[in-house]
Order: sequence, then C-alpha cells, then structure tokens
Amino acid sequence: MANHLSVFDLILEASLLVQLVMLILLVISIISWTLIFRKRNELQLAKSTADSFEDYFWSGQTLNNLYTQLSTHEPPLIGIEGIFFSGFKEFTRLYKEENIEKNAALDGIQRAMRISLTREIDILEDSLPFLATAGSISPYIGLFGTVWGIMSAFRGLGDVHQATLAMVAPGIAEALVATAMGLFAAIPAAIAYNRYTNEIDRLISRYNTFSEELFSIFQRQMYKS
Repeated sequence: MANHLSVFDLILEASLLVQLVMLILLVISIISWTLIFRKRNELQLAKSTADSFEDYFWSGQTLNNLYTQLSTHEPPLIGIEGIFFSGFKEFTRLYKEENIEKNAALDGIQRAMRISLTREIDILEDSLPFLATAGSISPYIGLFGTVWGIMSAFRGLGDVHQATLAMVAPGIAEALVATAMGLFAAIPAAIAYNRYTNEIDRLISRYNTFSEELFSIFQRQMYKS
C-alpha cells in the first residue's frame, strides 16, 4: 500500500465494520451541525423577541393595547410574548367572573403562566439532549472503530514471518481515522451544548423574572377591584 494515501483512500481501504463506524459518526456529525445552526437561530430569535417585547412592555403602554396587538399576530407566539399572552388572557377571563374568589383567580392566572413558561422551556431545551449525547459517546464510537481496525491490522500479520513498519502503519492509520472522526463529531457538539445551555439558563431566568413581575401587576389589579 502506498505511503501517500489520502484520508479518503484510508477510509475506502478500511474494513467493513470500521467503515460502518465512520458512517455512523458522519451521520451524527451532520445531525449535530444541523441542530447547532437551528438552535442558534432559535436562541437569537428568542433573545431579540424578549428585548423588543420588554422595551415595549415597560414603555408605558397599557396591557390591553399590548394584548390586542399580540392577538393579531399569527400563532405561535414566541417566548416571553406567549407567557404574557397566556397570563393576560386568563386574567381577563377570571377578572370578569363575579363569583370567583380573588385568590382562586390569582392561582388560575399563575397556573396559566406557569404552563406557558414550561412550554417555552421545553422549546428552548429541544435538541440539547442529542448534542449532549453526541458529545459524550462519539469519541467512544470512534475508539471502538480504532481498536477494531488495529486488531484487524495485527491479525493480518499472522501469516507474515517478518513484520515491518510499512506493513503495519497503513492499517493503523486507517483505524485512527475513526478516532479522528469521533473527535470531529464530539467537539462541536460538546461546545455547542455548553454554550447553548448557558444561554438558555439566562433566558429561563429572564422569563421567570418577567413572569413574577407580570403576576405582581395582575395581583395589584385584582385587589384594586
């Protein structure tokens, strides 16, 4: 086997099992990069929506006007908008009921906001488990392919009376490609997972703070009546 083989040639010369391992890692890598770019766009949209909505919310506009404007948007509402919409919708419904206790009405409003918040958290955290799994298991999948390839390379020397480095090196190089592909799949997934987890935690904290402030407004309005 020539010493100038490219990585592509090494992949073609690898055993069937090692090639299968490389294919699995390639699929994992493609899915990971797809999720990385999609999640980046989702988080950017969630942060920009939260910025614009909070600026408008604290600009002195009435909650009725804000609710009316959001009612004209095409569903689904994103992030903090959905939390406000669910809370104010429930507040409007319960506020008009005459025979309901104020504490019970506030519990219903808080429950509606909590459900909306949980839904938004689920959307934010979508795809993170796959990135975490890809970042943790890809190196081991690649290592399995490497170990198997090295074993195959040494088994091929069983019938050779005198082994040389030129005979062993190509087989080992083929096997090490699996480790390299495992790291190529794992490193971006692990970096993206850690970064997005941090960004999502900040967004969730922001959502929780807004929910508490909004509930305080509803509470004051409820006890005014």
